[in-house]
Amino acid sequence: MKEVSEIVMKTSTILKTTLSVLLLTALAVGGAMAQNKAPAKKQNPALAPIEDVAGLPRVLIIGDSISIGYTLGVREKLEGVANVHRPTENCGPTTRGLERIDVWLGDGKWDVIHFNWGLHDLKYMNKEGGLADPKAEGSYQQVPPADYEANLHKLVARMKETGAKLIWCSTTPVPEGADGRVKGDAAKYNEIAAKVMKEEGVATDDLYAYALPKLAEIQREANVHYSPEGSEVLARQVADTIKAALK
Repeated sequence: MKEVSEIVMKTSTILKTTLSVLLLTALAVGGAMAQNKAPAKKQNPALAPIEDVAGLPRVLIIGDSISIGYTLGVREKLEGVANVHRPTENCGPTTRGLERIDVWLGDGKWDVIHFNWGLHDLKYMNKEGGLADPKAEGSYQQVPPADYEANLHKLVARMKETGAKLIWCSTTPVPEGADGRVKGDAAKYNEIAAKVMKEEGVATDDLYAYALPKLAEIQREANVHYSPEGSEVLARQVADTIKAALK
């Protein structure tokens, strides 16, 4: 009996030791995984949905990262004047616009829609779908000029159905050396857009002309994007245009 008791005690000790080792191992692995886990990416506040202030007109800004950059500034400048909304995503090229416009417009009433597509249409892509050197063999513009024109007509027609006052925002300049883009292409695509807006009877906020003489002070070097101060400059122009349209 004594031998059996000793065996039981030894077995119990081994089991306790094994369990302790397993527990410590699990805790160590769990701690390492927690440390290696990437922190959750914070949402850009410009993309966060807002609650309407009753009695104020509703404005929708549609556009790419340039518009994301000035959205908060416009919202601040029109506080107490209008509820300024935007899609919770980058609106990309006109092809994405055609896919998503019904979602962005939703079911609510819009008083003003300030919109742009262009920088993602004119950029050069490779066959894998990534950004490309415009000079590279096989590179192509994501949305060629003829398709860009046709897409704008379709998008304007859809937005007109809302009864909102439409404001086309011209595409801001492409500087020398910007990845995947060619200086001067923004002006070419703006010419196409100007023709469409004239035919459709849509007003224009010429942000291209407004930004052009200020690029050295407000735009990042060899980059289509703007400094925070630059986005604030653009926001003033956009807010003034929208405010005038609301009168």
